[in-house]
Amino acid sequence: MSRRIIFAMLAAVSVTTPVMARDLTVVSWGGVFQDAQREVYFDPFRKESGVQLAEDSWDGGIGMLRTKISAGDANNWDVVQVEAEEEALGCEEGLFETIDPAQIGGIDSYIPGTVTECGTPANVVSIVLAYDGKVFAEGPKSWADVFDTKKFPGKRALRSGPKMNLEFALMADGVAPADVYKVLSTKEGVDRAFAKLDTIKKDVVWWTSGNQPMQLLGSGEVAMTTSYNGRIGAANRENKRDFRIMWDGNILNIDSWVILKGTPNKDAAVKLVEFLGRTDRQVEWPAKLGYGVGNVEAQKQLPAELAGTLPTAPDHLAVGVKLDAGFWIKNIDALNERFAAWAAN
Repeated sequence: MSRRIIFAMLAAVSVTTPVMARDLTVVSWGGVFQDAQREVYFDPFRKESGVQLAEDSWDGGIGMLRTKISAGDANNWDVVQVEAEEEALGCEEGLFETIDPAQIGGIDSYIPGTVTECGTPANVVSIVLAYDGKVFAEGPKSWADVFDTKKFPGKRALRSGPKMNLEFALMADGVAPADVYKVLSTKEGVDRAFAKLDTIKKDVVWWTSGNQPMQLLGSGEVAMTTSYNGRIGAANRENKRDFRIMWDGNILNIDSWVILKGTPNKDAAVKLVEFLGRTDRQVEWPAKLGYGVGNVEAQKQLPAELAGTLPTAPDHLAVGVKLDAGFWIKNIDALNERFAAWAAN
């Protein structure tokens, strides 16, 4: 029996099982990110709708979503922010409700390709390299520099797992951004990426949640770290830091809002997703943390000086790589297993 059929059966059980009413719950990435979302999105929704909106946070992972759906009545999540491959795989497996574009302002309201059968754009973010300007007046300019511990001594913090680290390793080994997934799609390319990671393995501190990179950099435990681009500006503003961004080889991600299958709050969940995508809400988002938006009109209304600092700025797109969700859907299980074995040795 296929995985899609199994999860469709589980979803069907959760739909037909009687459930008790509960608060609508939205789930995001926590920390300063979710604090900003609360100000721009969640509190205004509470005020306008009168809906009791609870919040939770998570660190991602399709396994967690599968567990939530299989829990049936015990599942207390409704609207969740997910990464690209979680959205695609979860939609394929029947973990999410389908969303009628007409109920969220129409598909033309969003950047082409950002609305799917199950998801609407929540955030446009780049994973970049951050370093402390007080430590390196002239910081790394490329991933080759990041992997050069003689030229730039000190620990590096990387997100735990193969995703994006394999891409960074290949760029550090001389692969052009445009060719990363072509190379990574071969056994030789994967071997090459792990071999390059071997060269800095003893110098790596692994992070698992979005708050950790800036904490590690701020404490001096690491000299540089990968991070969501918006966290860096927030740390500079709030803590008077001089953290700087290396945009070369950034990896562009588009997060989505999805509605978990079988929610007893589907009508309210759709209203929330529609609210989250409105122009008047999304136009306020980039100024908070430096992330991009999926709403076309909101993008047009951004001041030019702000638009130029975002992941969607042409200069940043030109030197970056768009995360290939299809590659990771196909390879995530095998590469997670290999990464776990590699990290343990």
